[in-house]
Amino acid sequence: MTWIKICGITNLQDAMDAASLGVEALGFIFARSPRRITPLAAKEIIRSLPPPVLKVGVFVDEESSEVRRIADGCGLSALQFHGQEPPEYCQEFSLPVIKTIAVRSVDRLRDIAKYPSVAILLDTWFADRAGGSGKAFPWEWAKEAQGKRDIILSGGLNPANVYQAIKEVRPAGVDVCSGVEQIPGKKDLLKMIDFVKEVRRADASTR
Repeated sequence: MTWIKICGITNLQDAMDAASLGVEALGFIFARSPRRITPLAAKEIIRSLPPPVLKVGVFVDEESSEVRRIADGCGLSALQFHGQEPPEYCQEFSLPVIKTIAVRSVDRLRDIAKYPSVAILLDTWFADRAGGSGKAFPWEWAKEAQGKRDIILSGGLNPANVYQAIKEVRPAGVDVCSGVEQIPGKKDLLKMIDFVKEVRRADASTR
C-alpha cells in the first residue's frame, strides 16, 4: 500500500480531516513558505492527532540545534530536510529522516546514493523556492530512481494525476501539498478525499 503524506498543514481542522482519511503522515513546514507554521501552533495541532499519524517537521538548511529544539517542543516523530543538507547532517538526528532531492535533471538522481540511511523524497527543482511549486518533473526520472531505491514521489501531484503517477513509477510513497489546497495553507477536504481514493485505486490495480 502506498504511503501518503499531506504536507503544509497549518490548522487543526485540516489536520483532523486528513488524519480521518487514514493518511500515514502530515507535514509541518518550519521554513520560509506561505504554509509556514510556528512551533507553538504546530504543537497545539500535534497534541490532538492520533498516535499512528507520523508528524513530520519540514526544514530547509536549518541549524541542527534549532531542529532539535522544535522537534522536542512540538512532539515531531520524523524530520524532512528540503535544502542542501549534506549526508553527515542527516545522520545527526535520532528521529527518522526524509531527505528531499530536488530534481532538475536525471543526473541529480546520483545524489541519492550519498544518503543510504535515510528515506528519499523526489521533488521538482525551482531556483527560487524549496517545494510547493505545484509542478511535476518527468516521471520517467522517478521511475529510474525507484528501480534502484524506494522513493517518495512529490512535485505537482493532485487527485487528477496521482493514479497515473503511481501506475508509472510505483513509488513507496506520495507527498502532496498544493494539489489538495483551496489556497496556500488551507486544504480542500474534497480534494484530499479524492486524492486518497485515487491512491488506493492505483494500489488496487497494481497488486
